[in-house]
Amino acid sequence: MSKQFAGKVAIVTGAGGGIGRATSLAFAREGAAVVVADIDRTNAENTVRLVEQEGGKAALSVTDVGDAAQVEAMVKTAKDKYGRLDFIFNNAGISGFTGKPMGDMDEALFDAVVRVNIKGVWLGMKYAIPAMIETGGGCIVNTASTLGLVGQKLSGPYSGTKHAVIGMTKTAAIEYGLKNVRVNAVCPGGIETPITLNFKKSFSDEDWQKRNETSFPGTGRYGKPEEIANVVLFLCSDAASNIHGTAIPVDGGYTAQ
Repeated sequence: MSKQFAGKVAIVTGAGGGIGRATSLAFAREGAAVVVADIDRTNAENTVRLVEQEGGKAALSVTDVGDAAQVEAMVKTAKDKYGRLDFIFNNAGISGFTGKPMGDMDEALFDAVVRVNIKGVWLGMKYAIPAMIETGGGCIVNTASTLGLVGQKLSGPYSGTKHAVIGMTKTAAIEYGLKNVRVNAVCPGGIETPITLNFKKSFSDEDWQKRNETSFPGTGRYGKPEEIANVVLFLCSDAASNIHGTAIPVDGGYTAQ
């Protein structure tokens, strides 16, 4: 590894597994100290342990991203423990797939998805941006989705919130670019997770492959968490210094159709 982020500090929310865990490990491998934030203490502790096993630096922050005081404390953890904040990956989110059309969805579920997926991203930016400006700037990456770029039946709350994430990303990039804070979004498509692998069991191998070739015409497969992590680190790197306010799909060609 190049250790391109040596001396830098990153926060990753939703870091207890999947994309968040892969990105926490990727930041640490490149030399960054990582604040591992997740609402699930056990999962977050496991990510901290994995980072430390590889010789990296990690601090735990048990955080509900929809709670302003907890997000503020998360950012304070980075500053108190490591003295600065350079990157935040606002990755925490919930799916909210209802299996119901817009007119039949439950209000409580809608509110819950908005609280995490929109408010959680906003709070992450709200408290991270001043901390970044204090030490000369930084980079923010927000997790949107391919469903922030297109619609899909029965995914109203999720798709709506991910469109909002892209809108907030573009706005923040315009507002803070001249203060040396870059803000971009990554838009994952289907990602290989335990849930995906369990879903796969309901298909024959042939039917599963046909389904994937239709959904992901560029690769014929689900993506891997590490493939999202690679894009997040690129967006935080000097190689992406002129990229502001983008929403990059990492989706095996799903949105190219």
